Amino acid sequence: MRSHSSSPARRTLRRAERRSRRRPVLVVATLAVGALATAGFTTAAPAAEAQASGSLGGFALASYSTASFGTAPETVTASAVEKAVTDASTAVSAAATVASDIAVSGLDVGTTDTTVDTSELETALEQLERAQALPAMYSAEFADDVTTLTASVNEETQGLRGKLDAALALKAQREAEEKARKEAEEKARQEAEAAAAAEAAAAAKQSSNSGSGSSAAPNPVYATGGAVGGTSPADAQATARAMIGNYGWGDDQFACLVSLWQKESGWNYQAYNRSSGAYGIPQALPGSKMGTAGADWQTNPATQISWGLGYISGRYGSPCGAWGHSQSVGWY
Repeated sequence: MRSHSSSPARRTLRRAERRSRRRPVLVVATLAVGALATAGFTTAAPAAEAQASGSLGGFALASYSTASFGTAPETVTASAVEKAVTDASTAVSAAATVASDIAVSGLDVGTTDTTVDTSELETALEQLERAQALPAMYSAEFADDVTTLTASVNEETQGLRGKLDAALALKAQREAEEKARKEAEEKARQEAEAAAAAEAAAAAKQSSNSGSGSSAAPNPVYATGGAVGGTSPADAQATARAMIGNYGWGDDQFACLVSLWQKESGWNYQAYNRSSGAYGIPQALPGSKMGTAGADWQTNPATQISWGLGYISGRYGSPCGAWGHSQSVGWY
């Protein structure tokens, strides 16, 4: 790669060299065109005189022949000029494309200069197109200038393209790493849930085998005077007692339920844990989970109890299973 700090100075030197080389070429081209015109004029007069005198001889026809100039050099030069023009146009287009790609990507490619200056090449290309008005051999010098500048533009373009490719590869690597991290976290979460479920199942089985259980036996605080459908703790317990029969649970399971929710919320439907955000009688986390049981989950104890019994049944199998887990780890 070229040093960008020295590029302006080197380009200035190259421009000066090219100008110094083009001056004699233009002079020669001008003289050559003039010489050709003069030669045509001077040879025409003797030919006319000789024709008038009737003695052409053959000198005038033999002294000028288009074949003597040849066509091969001009053909080769024209082909080189055409190639220089095509290559230069392609280089300008590629430079614009890589600058656009970098801008669209929004990535840091490691340099603040994310464009390629093609102004010098475009100017040289215009000069070459004007020089084609001269005989083909005289435009070769301009074609050389265009070819040199094209190579310089291509080098800078390829450098930026390489930086962009590297930035894209780094982005893809980081995205893959982030995806792998999230997948690992999800797997760990699922494994933790599976372990908790197994633990809950074991606790539920133990509770089923030992009734209310001796070590985890609840000590329920029953509220009295409650009515189904009310909002007081006593009303909430009465509502829950009426609902557990739907799950086939008896008084032993109700005792565990009373102890469990007494510990969690005191059977207060407005209970809110500021540290965790848990809400309601069953302390759902977040409280909005209870919306699956009813839109009035924030104000209706029956809706909260309905959701809580479903959660306990699905996660622990019974209220005593949930109570045993709560006694073991402090939560259910």
